[in-house]
Amino acid sequence: MTILSKLAACTALGLTLCAGAATAQDKPTIVTVVKVTGENWFTRMNQGVDAYGAEHTNVATSQIGPAKADAAQQGRIIEDLVAKNVSAIAVVPMDPAALEGVLRRAGQRGIKVITHEGDSLVNTAVDIEAFDNAAFGRRINEKLAACMGQSGKWTSFVGSLGSLTHNQWVDAGAENAKKYPGMELVAAKNESFNDANKAYEKAKEILRRYPDIKGFQGSSAIDVIGIGRAVEEAGLQDKTCVYGLGLPKDTGPYLETGAVDEIFFWDPKDAGYVMNVVANMVLDGKEVTDGMDLGVPGYNKVSVKKGPGKGVIVQGEAWVDVDKASYKNYPF
Repeated sequence: MTILSKLAACTALGLTLCAGAATAQDKPTIVTVVKVTGENWFTRMNQGVDAYGAEHTNVATSQIGPAKADAAQQGRIIEDLVAKNVSAIAVVPMDPAALEGVLRRAGQRGIKVITHEGDSLVNTAVDIEAFDNAAFGRRINEKLAACMGQSGKWTSFVGSLGSLTHNQWVDAGAENAKKYPGMELVAAKNESFNDANKAYEKAKEILRRYPDIKGFQGSSAIDVIGIGRAVEEAGLQDKTCVYGLGLPKDTGPYLETGAVDEIFFWDPKDAGYVMNVVANMVLDGKEVTDGMDLGVPGYNKVSVKKGPGKGVIVQGEAWVDVDKASYKNYPF
């Protein structure tokens, strides 16, 4: 059919009807915005985003993120998506507070906002947490305390001071450590900006300032890699305890040498997938309800509570602990 004949057809049928037919041919677009592109954690997450799109051809899914972990850059990416009027944005915020404005504008445009690791956010329809964040932080710290014999100096790392979940974990860890008078927290909340080299340099600095330090609690998935490298170079793997978030393949070499003692994680692939599950539900006008099975491991019986805004917080039970003996059971 020629352009002229298409226009004639539209005139005959009515412009509104033709516009509706064109819209029906367009798929809803769900774009997942991560903290940083290239980090293995978010590369794994992208597998979940792609898997959901491949299995649900009624929507178009994709993932994007800044080249470095920076809240301002992440905000600009979201601003661009708002301008493009995508259907839904699923965000893993670098700094939740810094994104409130742009997420509010997204909502005002009718774009559905789903978040992960952002339970303080007001401008989200659904925030998805893999687990109770305070319990996760206490768990890591309790393992660290046991390794340290419940005494000695220890420190904590975060991706950034604005990274909500990281701060929830180390704050819960610091509170847990108060049970043990012999434990002393020093130079808390070192920022790695999700960069293993920065974590490495910070760890070396800590080892110089506190040569008797015994414990490290990491929060970004790459913190333990940088810390482990510094500990291994210093030959201190038998004198220090390193615990924190990490991925098995990335951290495996340091688990083998003892430079890292144990890692804690949830599968980013499952998190990417479940964010898109929920985004599609919200686009369809469906609610996530307490006890619901979202069809993803760790999210088979979710708890739901009201969030700080009009949305809800959905919490799963998805965390895993592994050490040298068990990390090879996980192929990522």
